[in-house]
Amino acid sequence: MPHPLMSRTPRSRHRRWLTTAFTGLAAAALAVTGTAAGASAAPHAAGPGVAADVNNAKNPGFESGLSGWTCSSGSGSTVSSPVHGGTSALKATPAGSDQARCSQTVAVKPGSTYTLSAYVQGSYVYLGASGTGTTDVSTWAPGASTWQQLKTTFTTGPSTTSVTVYTHGWYGQSAYFADDISVFGPDGGGNGDPGDPVPDAPAGLTVGAVTSSSVALSWSPATYATGYTVYRDGAKVQSVTGTSATVTGLSPSTAYRFQVAATNAAGESAKSAEVTATTSPGGGNPGPSVPKHAVTGYWQNFNNGATVQKISDVPGQYDIIAVSFADATTTPGAITFNLDSAGLGGYTVAQFKADIRAKQAAGKNVILSVGGEKGTISVNDSASANNFANSAYALMQEYGFNGVDIDLENGINPTYMSQALRSLSQKAGSKLVITMAPQTIDMQSTQGGYFKTALNIKDILTVVNMQYYNSGSMLGCDGKVYSQGTVDFLTALACIQLEGGLDPSQVGLGVPASTRAAGGGYVSPSVVNSALDCLTKGTGCGSFKPAKTYPSLRGAMTWSTNWDAATGNAWSNGVGPHVHNLP
Repeated sequence: MPHPLMSRTPRSRHRRWLTTAFTGLAAAALAVTGTAAGASAAPHAAGPGVAADVNNAKNPGFESGLSGWTCSSGSGSTVSSPVHGGTSALKATPAGSDQARCSQTVAVKPGSTYTLSAYVQGSYVYLGASGTGTTDVSTWAPGASTWQQLKTTFTTGPSTTSVTVYTHGWYGQSAYFADDISVFGPDGGGNGDPGDPVPDAPAGLTVGAVTSSSVALSWSPATYATGYTVYRDGAKVQSVTGTSATVTGLSPSTAYRFQVAATNAAGESAKSAEVTATTSPGGGNPGPSVPKHAVTGYWQNFNNGATVQKISDVPGQYDIIAVSFADATTTPGAITFNLDSAGLGGYTVAQFKADIRAKQAAGKNVILSVGGEKGTISVNDSASANNFANSAYALMQEYGFNGVDIDLENGINPTYMSQALRSLSQKAGSKLVITMAPQTIDMQSTQGGYFKTALNIKDILTVVNMQYYNSGSMLGCDGKVYSQGTVDFLTALACIQLEGGLDPSQVGLGVPASTRAAGGGYVSPSVVNSALDCLTKGTGCGSFKPAKTYPSLRGAMTWSTNWDAATGNAWSNGVGPHVHNLP
């Protein structure tokens, strides 16, 4: 969302191709235990007459520097942080046309099946095997700020005794990291790594945010662990790959005991020391509910040339008013809000709070938007997720906000943002309003961080109002390229979300209120209404017509109520009644 300037450089077609390609490539990844063809051995457990599988890669965790590995153009090095296991990991940096390819020749057994895996983070990362003698394999991962596992399998040819395994990034992108690379299967005789031992029990288990129905936990990483199991009162309740978890479904005012164990292919560790947490009493948010078809408008807490408004000035056509924006604090993940009283003509905090209450009495929801074009809030670990939830709930209590809008344009971590929003939901109750305003590039694939977050919290998500502007051309759900500023752009891109797992009631069309409100992508209210009709009724479509209709589509959003007011509320007067009269 523009804040306070509206220009944004369109994304390149090249990046969009990568995003689309990741979906198909990731779907091809398999998780099959490596065995000799036709054999039935399980990992680390040899059957009668069958040798145990091993990791055939040498120096798989880069504990011996780059020994055994070759990186193109000197692009690789080892670092002590971040690491997935042990004390070292690979860092490789693409430069110019070099993709930072790091490879190793691995001894394998002919006619055998192997599982190739690696833990990666950073920019786009590619993992593959060539020279297999059958079908070479590969898989991608988009950028991530935490470790994630890539995994695929390959089968060697009848005379294949070695393969080349490799990682690389993508030219023009930043460095990537890789660790704990495994070519797991029958021993090829190359004296590879024998495999990780069973990890030690995790240390440092602590209790974080506690609500009436959930407890957040975090702990220190365990060496050689690839995952963790959470126990509640002695029973297994959750498996995670990171070092934090939120246990939900608990009863209010009840004491629970928790432990964590570390896991990998070799087995599970002993359980950690026990901690106890008592859930808080139940509570709820008494605010109004969102209508079946709703109009969302962003209200500017700053003066950038649009009409300066009080909350009381926002027209009644708006069902959700998103106050823009929350501010970051010095505490990671935490937010605050500072009313720009001077810039808004002396608007006082007391008036602001009273206006929120008046809007709520009229059946409207007023929420706090987090992010914007210049937002710097980052939720990328369990601690910052807890800080976000706690501070957001405190602001809801102080000002009366009904919820939050997620408009982070500097990236989003789906694991920890989902954790933060679930924690907030447990605190605020079932009437919490959660909206999102991703850019078009963020919703091109279900593998993107924004899309993953939306799907992770689908049961508590109100609506995703994607920004169909400041975008350039994008792919529609039919694989064709559409240009912004057209009815086809709205409908064909909405189709990706509608067919990608979101409920129609969770999809809205986000557009500028005027030509001055964004750098590009403005469409007239009549075009917005045609797109709404196309998606809900199958009428008013352009060249793209969806295969089915979505009568429960939530509605539309605009940036901003202030820019709408600058044109005499032409947008809300044109679109609002149409939204409210949808099927």
